[in-house]
Amino acid sequence: MRVLKIAFLLLAGVMLAGGATAAEEAVKYPVPATTIYPGDVIKDEMIMDRNFAPNIQGASAFVNDRAALVGRTARRTLNAGHLIPINGLEDQKVVTRGAVVKVLVEDDGLVIVSYATSLQSASPGMMVQLRNLDTGVTIRGIVQPDGSVRIQNG
Repeated sequence: MRVLKIAFLLLAGVMLAGGATAAEEAVKYPVPATTIYPGDVIKDEMIMDRNFAPNIQGASAFVNDRAALVGRTARRTLNAGHLIPINGLEDQKVVTRGAVVKVLVEDDGLVIVSYATSLQSASPGMMVQLRNLDTGVTIRGIVQPDGSVRIQNG
């Protein structure tokens, strides 16, 4: 009977040691501290780090870098404490559909400023379609970080 107790204690010690190793190998992922709703811009205080098992299934589909979250917009509801899917985020839109935006047309050093109505929402660096307020013609250009749209000819 005493041999069984010793064997049991040794086995329990091995299990505890194995559990400690698994905890050391845990991977930290950023998760929402509170529920984040679609359209909310994510701030640093809205995020906390949480430990997950190192062999989590589908890990590449989730955001693993806190810096990649801050300043982005939620595309869907992000529940508190749950992993954040990569496709659940989008860049903040600086041009919104229906808004009048400043259009800069560049051609061989000449810059012409005009205004147009945006036909879609877009983030900096994205191609956006616009309707010229004067002519009604549909044009396309690249959204700039300041919210203007640049069109280059030549």
